[in-house]
Amino acid sequence: MSKTKIVWACRECGHTQPKWTGSCGGCQNWNSLLEEVSLEEKKVRFESKKPGAAKAVRIKDIGTNEFKRLSTKMGELDRVFGNGIVEGSLVLVAGEPGVGKSTLLLQIANAIAGQGLNVLYVCGEESVEQTSLRAQRLSIDHPNIYLLNETNFSAIKAQIDQLNPDVVIVDSVQIVYKSELPSSPGSVVQVREIATEFMHIAKGQGITTFLVGHVTKSGEIAGPRVLEHIVDTVLDFEGDRQHGFRLLRVIKNRFGPTDEIAIFQMKEGGLSEVVNPSQAFLQERMKEISGSAIVPGLEGARSFLLEIQALVTTTAFPTPSRRSAGIDQNRLALLLAVLEKRVGYTLHHCDVFVALAGGLKIVEPAIDLGILLAIASSFSNRPIPADVIAIGEVGLGGEVRGVSRIETRLKESIHMGFKRCILPKKNLKGISSSLTEKIELIGIDLVDEAIQKILH
Repeated sequence: MSKTKIVWACRECGHTQPKWTGSCGGCQNWNSLLEEVSLEEKKVRFESKKPGAAKAVRIKDIGTNEFKRLSTKMGELDRVFGNGIVEGSLVLVAGEPGVGKSTLLLQIANAIAGQGLNVLYVCGEESVEQTSLRAQRLSIDHPNIYLLNETNFSAIKAQIDQLNPDVVIVDSVQIVYKSELPSSPGSVVQVREIATEFMHIAKGQGITTFLVGHVTKSGEIAGPRVLEHIVDTVLDFEGDRQHGFRLLRVIKNRFGPTDEIAIFQMKEGGLSEVVNPSQAFLQERMKEISGSAIVPGLEGARSFLLEIQALVTTTAFPTPSRRSAGIDQNRLALLLAVLEKRVGYTLHHCDVFVALAGGLKIVEPAIDLGILLAIASSFSNRPIPADVIAIGEVGLGGEVRGVSRIETRLKESIHMGFKRCILPKKNLKGISSSLTEKIELIGIDLVDEAIQKILH
């Protein structure tokens, strides 16, 4: 008999190596190697893979109109998928615990079941009674929704073959296991094998499959990187649990755009669409207060206005604090250095706190100018006029660089009633006269020019 082969697999990237080392040889992460038993290659490895070899087809003979899409009855969600969910696709939904992944998928199941389709909801982390209680709170009781509390893949596969559902939801992929694998559920080998099995189910039987994925403490999707490569669509569900807003971001999409977002609000009856995000984010805004700036952010094809709040206070400690919420900490440190070196603000003895109102996270560089104006406004204790918005990326030399999709941002600002816009001079070219008649455009080259025109 051959000896059992032991390998060490990285839980971050899936890299395998014969011996343990302190760091992974693939991604260089420390303490990420787990002991695994290497699988013996069998003639039939995957239960759900259909026998038969694939045949080559001419590219011109392949029809692209055969894809059918399922509507979720939520316009924002359908737009994120690319006008609906493609039948037979494999979708991964990841997010922090308690952000609303199960709630969202139950609402999707209810919308699909209302179209006469059967949905199998595999609630591996909860009992059917617990899932049923959540469904009752959401007023979901459609007879076409079936609940299954099972974690063994063979038993789940048997139920799929028996019910032949149109949609399968697995909550979560880290809890499902194959009994023939010696490793524990959630390990690199188990997650990789389970995801591949559901990929064969989705593609071979045309069953639309949703997989719920966990995230690490750093916010990344848990499990090997191959998990994201196998699926067709990766959705990142994020948001501060202390706020009601949730943001669904598309990281990967083989059947639609990859830069779209959908914004929801968590209420007692579940997640509801936020059709006008700008109005929702600015409804609690206080005008004529220092440290507040409005910027038009851009995510995907849509623009919405955000409020950046800054607070600058003197400190008695030798090391001042630099804290941010919703904004990259390293980006904030860079912008503060520009404000000190290029503009002359003495911030080395001040604590600086910057936050995006609403609990969202934005990494777009076009909000740089708004961040600096909010900090300068708080430092000088002079409010920014209530009808002014700021757009621009800030470089290390203190220059304000141009941004993309300027007309989309201006249209949203005009719609919300703003009258003046501080923007880079580069973006003044090519703007249609229909927009310039409705809003005053103030072009600048440097950060100190914007501060002089707004705060002095």
